[in-house]
Amino acid sequence: MSELITETIGLDMGDRYTQYSILDQKSGKEVGTGRVATTPSKMQSFLSNYPRARVVLEVGTHSRWASQAAQACCEEVLVANPRKLRFIYQNDRKSDEVDATALARVGRLDPTLLAPIQHRSEGAQRDLAVLRARAGLVSARTKLVNTLRGIVKSFGFRLPPLGTHRIGHRTLEFIPEELHPALHPLLLAIEGLTDEIATYDEGIEKLADEKHPESTLLTQVHGVGKLTAMAFMLTIEDVGRFRSSRTVGAFFGLVPRRDQSGAVEKQLSITKSGDRMVRTLLVQCAHRIMAKNAPDSDMRRAGERIASRGGRTAKRRAVIAVARKLAVLLHALWRSGEVYEPTRNQAQAV
Repeated sequence: MSELITETIGLDMGDRYTQYSILDQKSGKEVGTGRVATTPSKMQSFLSNYPRARVVLEVGTHSRWASQAAQACCEEVLVANPRKLRFIYQNDRKSDEVDATALARVGRLDPTLLAPIQHRSEGAQRDLAVLRARAGLVSARTKLVNTLRGIVKSFGFRLPPLGTHRIGHRTLEFIPEELHPALHPLLLAIEGLTDEIATYDEGIEKLADEKHPESTLLTQVHGVGKLTAMAFMLTIEDVGRFRSSRTVGAFFGLVPRRDQSGAVEKQLSITKSGDRMVRTLLVQCAHRIMAKNAPDSDMRRAGERIASRGGRTAKRRAVIAVARKLAVLLHALWRSGEVYEPTRNQAQAV
């Protein structure tokens, strides 16, 4: 394919305009620069003039539809992972023109440095939008509940340890009467969000049963519900995307960062790369697996061994380790279709 390419085009996409830089593939000389409106029609009209070009752009809000428009017109399209291009956004002389040229130069010389990603299909993105909308409501409800508790505490009172989903207009009985006029509308808003979240949950259950029945393979694991199974599957989309299930933990940012030089290797926190929503859900599932009343399993025992080593962060490291193992397990179950055996390793050891 590289023999067919005559130009490399770097696109720095903005909300209204996209800056572009065009390099001659052989000489590396910049042969064109400018900007185009960030709309599908304008973008496709511009790129149709370069059918033998390699187009390079970064992951972002507009990158999915822009990459599809480029694929319809150009020879090759690369969507770069911005975490691998820190020299661009940490540049002391950063500008749209400089960023577009940098993307084009890296894409022209060695595309592997871009760590290119593959966008999901439109159908998967549409289903995933349901989960992201629900996550937005949950985040808004959490902020409102924290506001409520903070206001009550400032008057010397404290709400009982109610679950977030149980807070509503009936919570007024735990609030001083003089605060009722101020906090009653807030309680109604929280209750309304809870009702909407419940509606989303029903829709997600229906979506999983009708369009993604294989999600039942993942919900075999204690603590994993339809929400986590759907988020996990839709984010990965293609079960064959990974050659080994062991790499899934790194895909969701659940492996430690590395800083090694000579004989010194620092202990660092996890990378937190990949999808934040799925990583959060996996960690929540890990907490359920590690709960006191949770059933026995190989993952639970592995977490307990890590926690028993002691230290200030032992419990936290154990939860992250269980979340990483859970990601590997879910992908393996999805790929193999096997029945989950919680204590399989223990049985084999015996």
